Amino acid sequence: MIDNLTNQSLDTAKKHQWGFADTHFIINDDLTVTLTGDRYDLSGYQMPYLLAHVQQELGIKIESGNYRPEIEPKFIDPPSLDRDFYQAVSQLFPSDQYTVDDVERLLHSHGQNAFDEVYPVLYDRLERTIDLVFYCESESDAQQLIQLAIEHNVCLIPFGGGTNVSCALKLSERETRMMVAVDMRRMNRVEWIDTENLQACVQAGITGKQLEEILQAKGFTCGHEPDSLEFSTLGGWIATNASGMKKNRYGNIENIVENITMITPSGVLAQSQGLPRVAMGLQSQTLLFGSEGNLGLITKATIKIYPLPQLKQYGSIVFPNFELGVQFLDRLAHSGCLPASIRLVDNHQFRFGQVLKPKMTGLKGTIDRLKKLYLLKLKKFQPDRMVAATLVMEGTDREVAYQQQHIYTLAKQFQGLPAGAENGRRGYMLTYVIAYIRDFFFTLDILGESFETSVPWNKIYQVCASVIADFQAQHQQYNLPGKPYLSYRISQTYHTGVCLYFMMGIYTKGVANPAKICSEIEHYLRKTIIKNGGSISHHHGVGKIRSEFIKETQSIASIELLRQVKKNTDPQNIFGIGNNICADD
Repeated sequence: MIDNLTNQSLDTAKKHQWGFADTHFIINDDLTVTLTGDRYDLSGYQMPYLLAHVQQELGIKIESGNYRPEIEPKFIDPPSLDRDFYQAVSQLFPSDQYTVDDVERLLHSHGQNAFDEVYPVLYDRLERTIDLVFYCESESDAQQLIQLAIEHNVCLIPFGGGTNVSCALKLSERETRMMVAVDMRRMNRVEWIDTENLQACVQAGITGKQLEEILQAKGFTCGHEPDSLEFSTLGGWIATNASGMKKNRYGNIENIVENITMITPSGVLAQSQGLPRVAMGLQSQTLLFGSEGNLGLITKATIKIYPLPQLKQYGSIVFPNFELGVQFLDRLAHSGCLPASIRLVDNHQFRFGQVLKPKMTGLKGTIDRLKKLYLLKLKKFQPDRMVAATLVMEGTDREVAYQQQHIYTLAKQFQGLPAGAENGRRGYMLTYVIAYIRDFFFTLDILGESFETSVPWNKIYQVCASVIADFQAQHQQYNLPGKPYLSYRISQTYHTGVCLYFMMGIYTKGVANPAKICSEIEHYLRKTIIKNGGSISHHHGVGKIRSEFIKETQSIASIELLRQVKKNTDPQNIFGIGNNICADD
């Protein structure tokens, strides 16, 4: 068993919002903004342009000192306990493995969906809360707990990092049984590493941050790098069928995981071993990707690992407009030479990234002005149209050199200009602080959320234009103040299409039930996406907020097959979280 290296005392997470407790945005007396702490590239300096940009984009006026405070104390229902179950748990397990503490119960009663979970817990109340939290430490614990739940008809809710944004952790008001959150994060060990076959057996409660610390200390990496890397868990990645930013090199989670162990009410689901590939007929393993807590507790997985790359190189390219950037990505995706990661942001996100920078002075300021002069005056780029791609190249020195030569030569055919490694690094790392910005905007009565889809190459513009038009119409229909904000980026490329990632923002000061309205708008836009050829989701999963669209993505016979799997695996619906095909009718 390999020890976990993370110093947990230094990595205390916030209670209900995203991120670490030592990291948050603050407004200074001069209306500059600072990100506290020292964890990220954005930390520690003043951002003089951010608030002015936000006011301009949303058509609002931010008044100094007029910020929305959280409600205190937080509202939580008293626990509804099945006394016999509770007594059985107390007899079988030490007292530090379960709790009915209000703080812990509330923490385990929601995920990170802005409108339906985070905003209500901060400013209103959750409709339903967990009754007891259980901290699972072994597969034996999982098996014993499930048996107790069967005997006493108690509902179990698997809980990993709590980062889900599709309301997969939202609790049903219709559930009358005692509800127990099963926190898997104490199962956070790497059980073994096979350096010859490049495999590792890893417990499901490990976070991406913990996993990478352990693997990199041994000279390896898993390569799976979602935005939520610091907090999400291996079990959560499998349960949501997740994607990472460097999937071009390492694959999505279904390409990384070779074997999964899940404890269910009907027994253990697992293969005998993880193998490169096997044709064994129908495989239960494939059903575990995207299972979203409906079937049981994922306890461990065998994953592929890779030697750390000899070189990692960031890069960036600016294009005159989004269309030329898309044409470049299309050609690159079919060229056979993709970097580990490449993302294309639209003009809104490009300009937002610029206002998060400090004020440039001295030589840096001079160089910055010369760059802008070159782009805007000599190359005739328009500030309100230009876009940028950020990329990460990994491999040997020769591999990275070839990627650079190939990518920048190809970009030149589409009027793309190299914009430097530092801009590429900043753009890539910015993704780790987006949720901090979302929570900061809450205090300014600005509600924002992201949502994604995959679309064919020939539907990119149609989906983007339709979402923009419907978002503006919805904003007007609800008679909301200010202007609607919508931006998007292409975050993944495939042979047949891309992942489109949207970000919306709405000013809600003076609006009654703002979170409900924003949730309804986001739901409407999901209909728009599907109607125009996009998928139900690319990597966030289905949860509850997208469950009604399942019938539009699979045939009736397919849905019935999956429901029969659920019924046979969990006949009492012990894992009654009710996500995707198991959602309440």
